[in-house]
Amino acid sequence: MERRTASVFLVLSCVMIMASGCAKNEIVKKDEGIAPVATAPVKAPVKTEVVKEQPVKQAKVAESIPEENAGQMGQLKSALEKIYFDFDSFKLSEAARSELVKNADMIKKDHAEKVRIEGNCDERGSDEYNLALGEKRAKVAMQYLVTLGIPAEHLSVISYGKEKPADPGHDEAAWAKNRRDEFVVISK
Repeated sequence: MERRTASVFLVLSCVMIMASGCAKNEIVKKDEGIAPVATAPVKAPVKTEVVKEQPVKQAKVAESIPEENAGQMGQLKSALEKIYFDFDSFKLSEAARSELVKNADMIKKDHAEKVRIEGNCDERGSDEYNLALGEKRAKVAMQYLVTLGIPAEHLSVISYGKEKPADPGHDEAAWAKNRRDEFVVISK
């Protein structure tokens, strides 16, 4: 009996080994044809007209400034001082505050209509980070000028990030010059 159960067990084991070792038939799906594309209805041809060539008029790039005001505007522009910031900061230092007081006095005295505050950063940091930091620097200067009596509608801000370096160097001295706000008179 033991011999018989051992032989049945041996036969079953062989059958199972053979059954599991045989390769299975894989079903490969044949490529189906592509359905034809529906065609769009044909439209009538578009009529074209010949346009006579006309000279292009050049747009005004800047507002015209009377010559007597142009000299005064240049004086104001050169009189407005830049302010500088610490690394990774948009906090106004005492030196920056005193320069902003001088700038506010000059703007009031010369009755400038529009002044643009340009925020700049050094080359360190990503483009997005530096654009955001430059904007924060310009806005904090604008807010301080407003507290000094300059109407907010006479001021605008823009951030150049690291796109307009004052010094192209790659050391701390150059970076310190690039972390700045500049003041540009737009109109008088």
